[in-house]
Amino acid sequence: MKLFLPLFLFIFATNIYGQLIKTIKYDGLVHLSENVALRMLTFETGDDIEVEDVDTAIKKYFEQGYFNDIWTELEDGELTFYFKEKAIISKVVLSGWKEDEDEDEQSAIVQIKKGSLYDETKLEAAKKRIIEAISQEGKIDSVVEIQKEYLENGSIKVTFVVSEGEEIVISKLTYNGVKGLDSDDFDSVIANKEEDYVGWFWGQNDGKMSLRDLPYDNLRIKDLYMQYGYLDAVVNEPFVRVNFNHYTADMSYQVSEGQPYTISKVSLFQSKEVMEESELKEFVTLEKGEVFDIKKFRGDAENIKTAIADLSYAFAQVVPDLKKNKEDHTVEVVFKINPGDKVKIRNVVISGNTRTLDRIIRRELYLGPGDMYSLTDLKDSRAALGRLGFFDGTTIEEKRIDNESMDLVVKLKEASTGNIQLGGGYGSYGGLLLSIGVNDRNIWGSGINVGLKAEKSETTQNYSFNISNNRLNDSDFSGNFSIFHSAYDYNDYSVFSDGVSVGTGHRFSRYVSGYVGYGFSSNSYEFESGVDLANFDAFYFEDYSKSTVSLNVKWDNTDDFYLAREGFDLSQSFEKSGLGGNGNFLKSRTNYGKYTGLEEWIGFDAIFRYKARLNVVIDNGFIPLAEKFYMGGIGSVRGYESYSLAPTSIDGAGVVRRLGGEKTFSNSLELSLPLIPKAKMRIVTYIDWGMIGDESISEISRGGYGAGLEWFSPVGPIQLMFANPLFTEEGDRVSSFEFTMGQRF
Repeated sequence: MKLFLPLFLFIFATNIYGQLIKTIKYDGLVHLSENVALRMLTFETGDDIEVEDVDTAIKKYFEQGYFNDIWTELEDGELTFYFKEKAIISKVVLSGWKEDEDEDEQSAIVQIKKGSLYDETKLEAAKKRIIEAISQEGKIDSVVEIQKEYLENGSIKVTFVVSEGEEIVISKLTYNGVKGLDSDDFDSVIANKEEDYVGWFWGQNDGKMSLRDLPYDNLRIKDLYMQYGYLDAVVNEPFVRVNFNHYTADMSYQVSEGQPYTISKVSLFQSKEVMEESELKEFVTLEKGEVFDIKKFRGDAENIKTAIADLSYAFAQVVPDLKKNKEDHTVEVVFKINPGDKVKIRNVVISGNTRTLDRIIRRELYLGPGDMYSLTDLKDSRAALGRLGFFDGTTIEEKRIDNESMDLVVKLKEASTGNIQLGGGYGSYGGLLLSIGVNDRNIWGSGINVGLKAEKSETTQNYSFNISNNRLNDSDFSGNFSIFHSAYDYNDYSVFSDGVSVGTGHRFSRYVSGYVGYGFSSNSYEFESGVDLANFDAFYFEDYSKSTVSLNVKWDNTDDFYLAREGFDLSQSFEKSGLGGNGNFLKSRTNYGKYTGLEEWIGFDAIFRYKARLNVVIDNGFIPLAEKFYMGGIGSVRGYESYSLAPTSIDGAGVVRRLGGEKTFSNSLELSLPLIPKAKMRIVTYIDWGMIGDESISEISRGGYGAGLEWFSPVGPIQLMFANPLFTEEGDRVSSFEFTMGQRF
């Protein structure tokens, strides 16, 4: 275009010099309207134009960025602009890197959207971004090629063909100047670590360099020093030498520690007094005379801010200050508090609830229009919404209106609460177990839970229907109703049960709830033909009915129903039978679960769980065999068949029969780690241990360990558990695999 432009203008000038323009036309114009194009001209119909006028118009059109070429023709006073527009990019693909990401996310990585104009400059910039992103993963010498393909509709498909480079492995990491701390402790805070021996093994450091973390590792080391009072510590950025022949690196840090500081005084200053100083000091854990700890320091500042914010000072600021005395290495800790004004909630806006009714959400919020702000109430509202199990994501944003008012914007992402529940396992005794159920914890968005379940294996049959409402008429009362039929086949006899239950509960506080219910069941035994009943102890095999009153109290301050990362739950239930039925006993169940998210300490979304269960039944006259406890399987000790561990007896024919236990305790330690976050898939490792007995709870003691998969699938949460038993004895029924669906992790 540039080579021929002078010649074109010369020829064009000889034709249009001083000519009158009668009409102006456009050909091939898509991205600009003709009206806009006409307004961009410095002339109009009826004007005499010069060659410079046309030249200026063409340059203006080129500046819009839509065109590859523009030319004009003039004939009998009719001036026509011809345009050749740039092609549109209709598809962006990454090949060889991030291939599992969907098309929209790939476009976001390269920052080229579908529908944008093809531009070589932007493609080259995207290429550099890809190489930079890969280098941040610790890989160098990556190569990216750009391929373009014209589609039938004239648009272009752009493919970035990526050849990832080699990862840099840190073969040696040294620290110079470290005396007061153990340099091995730095591994707990830094991301770039020296490769361990057999670094590829799980739990070892593989030594792979992370460039995105490299600028922050020295700051993390300094922060660790400040947890031990080294306020003058200086940790320089690491010096890195890379061997490009072997893609290894040596790294070294230069450290100047200084001396640890002790606290000489802790002071609190309020710009206006909103709380007694003595009350504020209750939130301060730092004490005079102890070594300064930056972690405690930050925690104290946050505790003070929460206490002030709970008094409706939503915009309170706590500015910490350290007054160091370098001569005697002491420090005065000062918390400067600016409460601001009290803040009232003007409005609560709910968005994203395409299914769940607004009132179901609002009844879980502890803040509403007209209420005074409270930070604790805000956090508890967020946790309460998470415990419902209705949403994948829950955020509550604070939108400041002025110094004395704000709006709360509740943003939700609906989860699939209606699902088909599947479960099962395989054991040497029970064979294949399959269960199927249809359940919706939030039917029609009403907060009502309705479920229908069927379970079948070679030895069991269970059918049930239940309906419950945790907030009857949006009150603090709850109600439930259920009906069931079950059958369990033992070696030569079967137990059949039919029953119904009804109950009501009440939420006493945001964490504490209670429940009282009544249930009745009829239970009977059937024996295979040819069985000599004389070999049985008739005491254990009498048909019976059970009339039961149950009482339950529960504490739950966890932050999510299915995947809790914070808080604990504790429940205690009592079940008294003998009010009109044959069974006469008192049963106690205690359950505890503690959930701790570890991301703050280790930098990724790991979750530690501890779960414990204690069950006791007391004989008040008659404990039917089916009412005793059994151990094994998910929920007690994995690695053994469900309900297979229990005290036994030998009947007259020499057959060993399980009689159940009157006491049982089991507990589990679990570590849940992200596997494929995009697919909501996690891996869990665990160890279980439990015991069961009659006279003594430790008559039978077993354990199990293994790993499993936790997956929030499109049809509900799924657990796949692979287990190995511990402390096995002859006659134990072991199970290496179990799965469930729809249960809390």
